[in-house]
Amino acid sequence: MAQALRLARRGLNTTTPNPRVGCVLVREGNVIGEGWHVRAGEPHAEIHALAKVDAGHTVRDATARGATAYVTLEPCSHQGRTPPCTDALIAAGVSRVVAAMIDPNPRVAGQGLTLLRAAGIVVESGLLEAEARELNIGFISRMTRGRPWLRLKVATSLDGKTALSNGVSQWITGSDARRDAHAWRARSCAVLTGIGTVKDDNPRLTVREVPCTRQPLRVVIDSRLETPPTAAVLEGGGTLIACAVNDAARRLVLEAKGAEIVVLPNASGKVELTGLLAELGRRGINEVLTEAGTQLNGSLLREGCVDELLIYQAPILMGDAARGMFGLAELTDLADLDAAPRLQVLERRCLGVDYFMRARLA
Repeated sequence: MAQALRLARRGLNTTTPNPRVGCVLVREGNVIGEGWHVRAGEPHAEIHALAKVDAGHTVRDATARGATAYVTLEPCSHQGRTPPCTDALIAAGVSRVVAAMIDPNPRVAGQGLTLLRAAGIVVESGLLEAEARELNIGFISRMTRGRPWLRLKVATSLDGKTALSNGVSQWITGSDARRDAHAWRARSCAVLTGIGTVKDDNPRLTVREVPCTRQPLRVVIDSRLETPPTAAVLEGGGTLIACAVNDAARRLVLEAKGAEIVVLPNASGKVELTGLLAELGRRGINEVLTEAGTQLNGSLLREGCVDELLIYQAPILMGDAARGMFGLAELTDLADLDAAPRLQVLERRCLGVDYFMRARLA
């Protein structure tokens, strides 16, 4: 199963909107086939593994009859863009299927394992389930909550500042940290920012520092449709702009640049953030990486939209006048440390001279 999970990670940047899945076929102590899902519309991991057996790539004259299939996710039981994997495993004559976890997709949700049992196949689940869930945490989020998993990335100084008072923030961290951040972009289905960052930094929000065959959707939160038509984030078209006003003239200008506009106002005349996440979920977005400024960062935290923090800290000082990490005015008068929001740190490492921490709200 550990090998199946390693195989599944090969599809880390490519499988969206599908989950990342790996499969290893074992018979009489020998691996006779293995595979992983590469991208939506192409064969699933089980089909790739069975094809390796049929081709005899691993063990000469091997067949899958009597083999055990180790799969990181319950085999699918429905006809989508590809046929059901349960049918293929049954036809191949495997005698046992071990799934790391049940598929949270309501179209499957245990039905795949039920079909396998009905065909006389021994079925087990739960092996390395925690690791499997982490690998597909965005897919699970979309299937169970109707919204993607949102990571908030922040590059900060030692004194917790993300930009100078004039908005300048390039570059706080070094090249190693920026390359790592681009790796998080590459695995994300969408990269989200706000109009303030567009105006101050004019980012492209594309993956450039690491190999990538699929660019994530770029999403801009722009309540008043103030995105300049010359903004770098619009280059190449396909950018999604979420606004709170249906300004026909501004909309036409941005649509002419290839942008798609969605109007999602809340009662305060801002973009309804939870509504935007629900919209992204409907579009098959599993993971969102947010690279924004103080105010949007604070709003996302305040409205419960943030699932994970990616914090890159540089060994520099920027002073009191510089902009902070999160606009959280409600914490200004905090008098009791027990009431302060706590983080569960999942990962720490050094990236050149910078320090990286990944954490979740406890």
